[in-house]
Amino acid sequence: MKITIWGCRGSMPTPGPEKNKYGGNTSCVQIEHGNTCLIFDGGSGIQELGQQLDPDILEVNILLTHLHIDHIMGLGYFKPFYNPECTVNIWGPAGSSESLIERLRRYFSPPFFPVRFRELSAKINIHEIDNSTFSIDGFTIKSEYLCHPGPTVGYRCELGGSVVSFMPDHEPSLGSSDFPNLTEWCSGYNISKEADLLFHDGQYSNSEYDRRVGWGHSSVSDAIDFGNLSKVKKMVLFHHDPAHTDVQLEAMVDKSIQGKTIDFDLVIGKENDVFYL
Repeated sequence: MKITIWGCRGSMPTPGPEKNKYGGNTSCVQIEHGNTCLIFDGGSGIQELGQQLDPDILEVNILLTHLHIDHIMGLGYFKPFYNPECTVNIWGPAGSSESLIERLRRYFSPPFFPVRFRELSAKINIHEIDNSTFSIDGFTIKSEYLCHPGPTVGYRCELGGSVVSFMPDHEPSLGSSDFPNLTEWCSGYNISKEADLLFHDGQYSNSEYDRRVGWGHSSVSDAIDFGNLSKVKKMVLFHHDPAHTDVQLEAMVDKSIQGKTIDFDLVIGKENDVFYL
């Protein structure tokens, strides 16, 4: 598997020289294996992914964690949607009162976007998921609801004994009565357990998180505790706060890890970084 980060910023795109190192595009990660293309989230990073996609790949799979705007804002600019020879398969959670297709149509309609969903040229298949298990070209994919406002899932992607887990928006400390000491009732644990590579929300410092409990995001400290609890091998901190410059982000992480035991490889997510499993 080749795994590429096309966007790892949270909430809104934040371009600028002070954020060039880690990038300003919002959530989008690609997994490639042979001719199979899995795309996790459709944030602003998916626009460049579509431009760089091998033209011989005529079927892509988009797995949406949820439909907050920073995770779908790039969909309308994804090149394969406008190619009648392409098939685009979309997985994602429905709302409590709306289907997934109805929720996507709200984005693909004026005044939010000028092109309506029915006007896209590609063949589009919609798959609603919840706590689900399904297959895509030899991959086994598991989804599970997470602690985050609105219907939100994390994904566990397994192939040939390797596991990639993706939960860019997650507040694990709210999912257990005794976090991080117990796995029982811990949000996201089944998705992340012993993953080779975990992309996980690390938006806040401890002081920032204390003022934002319940917003659906994690402190770096809680993300590390969650990684230790899950016994992951590598964690990529993700969903960087739009206000954090590269310098501030590194300083925040350095401060957060002081005095902590970390039983895995910890890296700060960086746009265009590539991992192999």
